[in-house]
Amino acid sequence: METQNIKKIHVLYLLCYILVPIALIVLCGWLGAVVYSAQGSLASMLMVVPTVLSFLWWTFGGRWIYHRKKASVEKTLEEEGFTRNHTFNGGGCTVMVDVNRGQVALVFFWNPFDYFVFPVSRISKAWVDDGRHGIGFMEGSSRVSFLLLVDDVKVRVNTFTSNKRWRMDSKYILTGISKADMMVKVLEAAGAKVG
Repeated sequence: METQNIKKIHVLYLLCYILVPIALIVLCGWLGAVVYSAQGSLASMLMVVPTVLSFLWWTFGGRWIYHRKKASVEKTLEEEGFTRNHTFNGGGCTVMVDVNRGQVALVFFWNPFDYFVFPVSRISKAWVDDGRHGIGFMEGSSRVSFLLLVDDVKVRVNTFTSNKRWRMDSKYILTGISKADMMVKVLEAAGAKVG
């Protein structure tokens, strides 16, 4: 795993996640409209049930797979002797740091079947992005994150996201900056300990 390139998105998984439910809705809609149109209740079920199941899949299915695979990765890493000193769940990515061994493990939402373990020395840069935009009274942010540059692959881990812009002195923004800053310092400490 230590020489493996970081792959944030598994394209086949992403396409299946999106297109298989759509294909199921279209197929069952066609069956309900053309094949079973004379049987009203069966046709209605063929049109409604797959649609509801697809929306449930899009709402909960990906998170369920991601959390189960993340728990499996955590167990596997513990069996391999990886001590999780710090774990940060950033929605689309989970970062686990073993400070003593100077290693980092990553699990991505759009690639939950692979995990990546690598030495901190492969991180060429780690920094905080407060997402500051605007000027004057319009200055604010809707996303705070920390970023890692691992073998020229930028990995962004959100510590705060919102659908609206918050002032830079907001407790939400300041908490997000604090979390991001803490993770960058943890990564720097892990690098200093082994290097």
